[in-house]
This record gives sequence, structure tokens and C-alpha cells, in this order.
Amino acid sequence: MFKLYSKFKPTGDQPQAIKELTQNLKAGIKHQVLLGVTGSGKTFVASNVIEKIQKPILVISHNKCLAAQLYQEFKEFFPDNAIHYFVSYYDYYQPEAYIPQTDTYIEKDAKINKEIDRLRHAAVQDLLTREDVIIIASVSCIYNIGSPESYQKVSLEIKTGKKIKRKGFLSHLTNLQYQRNDIDFKPGTFRVRGNIIDIFLVTGKEILRIEFLGDEIDKVFTTKASLEPKFTICNLKFKIYPAHFWITPREKLDIAIENIKLELQDRLRELKKEKKLLEAQRLEQRTNCDLEMLKETGFCHGIENYSRHLEFRKPGEAPFTLIDYYLHPVREDFSNGARDFLIFIDESHQTLPQLHGMYNQDKSRKKNLIEYGFRLPSALDNRPLKFEEFEKKINQARPNFDRDSRFRPTKKSKKLGGQVVYVSATPAKEEREKALRQARGKAGKKYIVEQLIRPTGLLEPSVTIKPIKNQVRDLIEEVKKQVAKKQRTLVLTLTKRLAEELADYLAEEGIHAKWLHAEVKTLERPQILKDLREGKYDVLVGINLLREGLDLPEVALVAILDADKEGFLRSGTTLIQIMGRAARHIEGQVILYADKITKSMKLAINEIKRRRKIQIEYNEIHNIIPKPIIKEIRDWPFVSRKKEIKAEFGKIGDVKLLEKEMKKAAKNLDFERAAEIRDLIRETKSGKK
Repeated sequence: MFKLYSKFKPTGDQPQAIKELTQNLKAGIKHQVLLGVTGSGKTFVASNVIEKIQKPILVISHNKCLAAQLYQEFKEFFPDNAIHYFVSYYDYYQPEAYIPQTDTYIEKDAKINKEIDRLRHAAVQDLLTREDVIIIASVSCIYNIGSPESYQKVSLEIKTGKKIKRKGFLSHLTNLQYQRNDIDFKPGTFRVRGNIIDIFLVTGKEILRIEFLGDEIDKVFTTKASLEPKFTICNLKFKIYPAHFWITPREKLDIAIENIKLELQDRLRELKKEKKLLEAQRLEQRTNCDLEMLKETGFCHGIENYSRHLEFRKPGEAPFTLIDYYLHPVREDFSNGARDFLIFIDESHQTLPQLHGMYNQDKSRKKNLIEYGFRLPSALDNRPLKFEEFEKKINQARPNFDRDSRFRPTKKSKKLGGQVVYVSATPAKEEREKALRQARGKAGKKYIVEQLIRPTGLLEPSVTIKPIKNQVRDLIEEVKKQVAKKQRTLVLTLTKRLAEELADYLAEEGIHAKWLHAEVKTLERPQILKDLREGKYDVLVGINLLREGLDLPEVALVAILDADKEGFLRSGTTLIQIMGRAARHIEGQVILYADKITKSMKLAINEIKRRRKIQIEYNEIHNIIPKPIIKEIRDWPFVSRKKEIKAEFGKIGDVKLLEKEMKKAAKNLDFERAAEIRDLIRETKSGKK
């Protein structure tokens, strides 16, 4: 069961928003819009709705940084439930491509972030085992990740007394793509010491210790993954899931390999008929190399390009995505099929266009690869969902269960489609029309739920327009005023290069500044925002990331350079969102550097004035004096082990004690921990000198 923990109670127009959203969801309404202004507590309202609805939740965000913030907020509201973070696991990604005009082949080059990969596995595994799950995902959640049925079927169930040979157990672990590593023990690996096998689960949460007695599992121990693991005996059944997606059962893998060979032969005949002998030779060589790897290890680089065959899908059939793991039943007695779940599409005006465009962008790149013999045609089926496929999946009819019979439909059960709540301060035409279409002919029904009141009484920021000439010099003067008052500033530029150069220039002027754009690694972005809040930086310069949803109460000034350059980065919606970043401060203000007032600027300024007027009237009626938002600054949960080591031993000045801990870690083959303690010893010694 979802249980919400909060010291706050719904106030302002939050109770009405919660009531309307909940009633509509219980009535089976498929599409709703929550139009909530910045700082009105949209996440808090969503959390109250989740507690009342009691369904698995998927939150889709267009921005990894915003997704990280939402993850932290939901973790605080639901500490007893399974809250997960599911985003693209690439720190750097250069997709495979071919440019025929210059005969240039660009090999796939990617740096996978192991921490994010671990979080993705933790998310899907909890979806397969429990109901109280909230996953905050980026739009990568509609990309192919393999069949949930196969992922679950190949899993290895272990328990005390199970008959299995030690050699067979190790072979099964290898088939699950776990790697033996007796030295560098990390998630996705196992180590062997005689009849004892330690398995570091790919989720990074737990370590299993299996003790064998002959051809039988004698004991099973578990421990939380920590610096000082303490094993406790486990008498329950335990499932070990694969360390990679796209794992196919061995009996089906051989069939899949034969199907790939058949497709290869058909494609080779086509290429030779077209006199494309070079392309045919290239395709044959590359594919046979991959097939050999699949046959021997069950895995190969670029295995996702063969996913259609590994999952036995028909050509053109929709791939399996995170949504399929929501649809997959948790329990075997769930005979009526898929579960019911709820989707929140956060900042829908940005997220929906991304969901619309992902398929075509992927398809255009792969067409050249197929035509010139770098990939088989089936590679097209390793793709994100088309938008109509996305809607079809979430609208699959499924039973409505009451709380007392969640897994068994009652006689009064009725068929419901998928339910989506679009959340935005500036909802676009698409989501508005979806909600309004359902309200037609239903007197008094309202499916665009407005939340325009801030319980704190804070007003929308004041807006000032200044000329572009000497905008940087004027900006420096304004920033210095904020620094004197210990307030923070966000500055929006039009390009990455300008953001970096401006941050450097501000630093030369004695201002602590930092730039933030898409090239900053995913897990580093929340730390930069935290540093801004703590005062390590006074100014953050960005382009498009400093917009929707960022919760930065210390920011009093938002400065937008070249505000009259009409376009995507300076549209009406974008300007309203950017201005909203200053709405959490009691002295919030926005400066627009522009030589003319564009249509977008006028729209944004008028909307800010309208919302400001509504809040002023509410404050006067209820005698509310605006109060600043006080929000605790918390550590980003995915901190490095180095920080954990310092937290554990940072105050210890006894070098001999640290050396003893280092040797103990080395003896236990935990060389990473030993190296980190060694570094701390060096710091301690240098400090004493």
C-alpha cells in the first residue's frame, strides 16, 4: 500500500485539485490535465492522488535533471514504498550511422553509466515483484528493453535445500550474464571461494552468499550492499534476475539464431541481385561474427539489433518497453492479464513532442545502415514506440479491481482503458483537446484541473525589460546586487558556447558561476543544483535545462539574454516556464534583455500578470502574508563511495587504525575500498605535515 508521509496538509486550491483528479480517475476518465503554476505543490497533489488511487505509477519527464528532482521528492513522500529512477544509461552516446555522401561509417561509441544501469534493473525487478512502485522515467522508457516474460522466465530461483550442482549453478549465473570476478567485486559479478559463492546482484541493493553441501544448496545468506556487509540467513525463496536485458532462454536462442540466418540469406540474395556485392560481403561478415558470439556466450555487442528475433516478434510489431513491465502481472493467479496503472506526464508541453518524434528520428538513421549492408532489415524493429503504439499500450482494456480484491475481478468490475494525467503550468493544445473532448456533452464536468494558488502566498515574479546593448555589463551589476543579499541567479543564453563563455567571464569578475547544459553527465547535474542552493555558486548559466520544474527556492533573479529572439528557446511557453524559476522567492524578479516586445514576450508577460492578480486576491481574502519557501537541502542519493568512505573515517586522525582497515579490506578482496582508504591515509598524513 502507498502511504504518504508529509508534515503539510493540502491548502489553497490543492484540496479541490486532489478531489477532482481522484474522482475523475475513479470514474474511469482517460485523459486529464493538471494546470499548476510553479510552486503550487503539484508533486504534493500528485502524491495525495497516488495514496487515494493505490495503483502502480509511471511518471514520464522530458528532462533527466527534472526526473532526478522528482525522484527525490517522491522518495521523501513515500519512504516505505519502491521509488525508482529510470533514464537513459549513457553518459556519452554516439549512435551507429553511415553517411553515403562521404562514404563515412560512424561506429557506435557509448559510455554506459553503471550506476544508472543498476537503477534500471532495480526498477523493472520491483515491477515484477510488487505493486507499490513509482518509477520516474525519462522518455527513454518507450525504447526497446526486451520482453518482461523472457526476463522473468530465465531468472534463477534459489532456496535452502534446492538440488543443483555447483558447476551447473555457476553455468546458470554465466547464462544470466553475471561475470566471475574474484578481485573487483561489484554489481553484476560473482566470486567463488570453495563451496561458497557470493553474488553481487545487478541492482546493487544486496549481496547473496550461497553455501553448497555436495549437490545441494545448504544455506542462503543475504546482506545489504554496504561498506561493512553483515550476512543474515535467509529461509525464503529468492530470484536472481539477468544482469542484462535481451536475455533469451537457451532453448529459444538456437531457434532465434536460425531465424537470423534465414533473414541474412534472404537479404544477401537481395543485395546481390542489386549488384551490391561489397554491401553483401560486409553484411555477411558482420552478422556471422555476431551469431558466433550469440552461440557461444548468449550475448554480443549490438544485441538489441536482433531483438525482434530474440523476442519472436513479427516484422513491424511494437517492441517491449518499460510499459510492458507495468502490464505484466505480478502474481500467477492474476489470470485476467495486465495490471491497471496510472501515468503522470510531467511538463507535458515538452514531453509529448519528444514522445511523438522519437520513432522517426531513429528510423531515418537506420535506413542507411540497412541499405549499405551494415545491419539486417530487422534492426528497424529495435526502436522506440510510435506515438500511436504508446497510446495503444496504455489504453489496453483491463479489469478495475477494488482494494479488497486487487488480483481477482469482482462481478461489478468494469473495463477501463489507460489513464493519464498531463501535468504542466503551460499545457499545450494536444493535451487540452484530449481533456476537453471527454467533457463534451457532460454538463459540469471539468477535466482541466487548475491549481493557481500557492499556499505560501508567493506571487509571480516582477518582470523588467532592458535593452540588449551592454546586456552582459548590466547583468554583472544585477548579479552583484543578488550576491550581496546572498541570493542566487539563473541566466539563460541561446547557445552552449555562450553559456560556457559567460560563466567563465562572470568568474573573472569575481562571481562564483557555473554552466549547465546537456553535455554535463546525468548524475552530476543534481549535484550542481545542490551546490547552487548551498551557495558554492552564485550564478548558474544554461540554455534549456534551467526551465520546467526545477525547485530552487534560493533563486531570486532570472535573467534572459536575447529575449526577443523569437523561436523555440524564446516562445511564450518557454518564457513562462523560465520566469517560473523565480516564483519560489519572496523577492523574485525577471529581467528580459530585448530591443522589442515580441508576441511570445507579450503572451508570457500577460499570463504572469493574470496569475499574479489571482494570487494577490487570494492573499487579501485570507489575510495571507507571502512567506519564503524553506526546503531542506539534501544529498543526491547516488553519491560516490569516496564520499561514503570520508563520512565513515573522515574524523579519524589515527593513521594506524586506518591502515588496519585498509589491510582488512584488502584481505576481503575489496580492493576498491582499500584504495579509497589508502587515499584518505595520504590526505591525513599530508594534513599533519
